[in-house]
This record gives sequence, structure tokens and C-alpha cells, in this order.
Amino acid sequence: MIEPLSDAKIVESWTKNVDPWTQAVRGDQIESRSLVTNKAIVDAVLSRAPRSVLDIGCGEGWLVRALEAHGIRAIGVDAVSALVEQARRAGGVASEFRVASYEEIAAGALRVSVDLAVANFSLIGKESVEDLLAAGQRLLTTNGSLVIQTLHPLTIGAESGRPYVDGWRSGSWAGFGDAFTDPAPWYFRTLGSWIRLLIESGWRLADVREPVHPVSGQAVSVIFIAEAAG
Repeated sequence: MIEPLSDAKIVESWTKNVDPWTQAVRGDQIESRSLVTNKAIVDAVLSRAPRSVLDIGCGEGWLVRALEAHGIRAIGVDAVSALVEQARRAGGVASEFRVASYEEIAAGALRVSVDLAVANFSLIGKESVEDLLAAGQRLLTTNGSLVIQTLHPLTIGAESGRPYVDGWRSGSWAGFGDAFTDPAPWYFRTLGSWIRLLIESGWRLADVREPVHPVSGQAVSVIFIAEAAG
């Protein structure tokens, strides 16, 4: 029996929602992505001028395709094999996608060396994320970078009305349509906790960006750009 608030439950939920997620992303059905966060993550990656990128938690592969359009060699990896299959079907000639869990990546199963690793709304677990960040520098070339985009803790914390403390929270597909089922839980981290986690994992914070919704004026997400601390 899988614990309802756990890293394993996240993977189980995403496995059940491959088709509706693929349709939502490719149909531009998620307003915050089409208005703000898609461009924000691409711009953040391009700001580091990488020649090669690893997209961790690539899903159906949209970011790999977007980066390849800018001439970047991109590799996508995801724990959900059905999502990787969707990515392979839509990927271009140069696209490369692999199946591996975060635990497997942290243990050294993924043998790549890239200029930049990016995680776009894909670091929502607890132990798996902590282990991945601690081991992530092994995936990078010298002077490589890490780019993370996640929901802005202050905005999402205010919306939920819950105490501003780290902890597991139940998921929701509110606003995503009836085709989605069994929402994934996620581990909430405060802004300070994210920064401490990066530092304790051996990263040096180079930049923090806070993309803002053009209508509400609220920060939609936060983007951390980090480098190996040496």
C-alpha cells in the first residue's frame, strides 16, 4: 500500500494522468504556463548559454523541444515511462529521452554530462528531491548550472490559507478538467527552505527570478539559478 503523502504516490498519480496532462500541455490549456512560466523557464535556461541540457522530470517533452528550437542539445528524463513515450513520439530527430526515477539518478544510474540541468515544476517530492539535489552536480560539466522553477511559496501559501511551514500537502486538479484523477500530493517548502536546501546540497545561488502574472500582478513562480559551490 502506497502512503498517500509520499514520493511514491506522486509517481503513481502521474502515471494515471499521462493522457490528460499531455493534452493539456500541448493544447495550451494551462493559463499560467502559456502566459508566464513557459517563457520564463526558457529565458532562464538561455541566460546561461548552455550547449547541452538535461530536463529532469521532462513529462511529455515540451521543454526539450523548446530548447532544441534554440539550437540546444537536450535530453529529457522522467520516472513515468508512458510520459517518456509521449515525448519520444513528439520529439524531433535530435531529441533524446530516458526513463529513470529520481532515486536512480541520485544513485548514479544516469550517465550524462551536460552544461545545465533544469527542473520545471518537477521537484515536488521530499526525500527524492533532497537526494537528487545532493547528487546533481555529477550530471554537469565544469562550471555547469542548475535551473529550478517551482510554485512561488509565498503566493501559494497565501492562497491556501495554511501555516507557512514545510510539510506534505494534498494535491488538486482544480481547474484542469474532469479527465484528471487521483491528484498527486506535494511537499511544500518555504522560500527560505528552498534556499537552505540548495546551499546544503552544495550549490551556490546565482540568481532568483519571480515571474509575475500580467493580470493579477502576483508572483506565479520562483526560479532558482544555481552553480556548483566548488
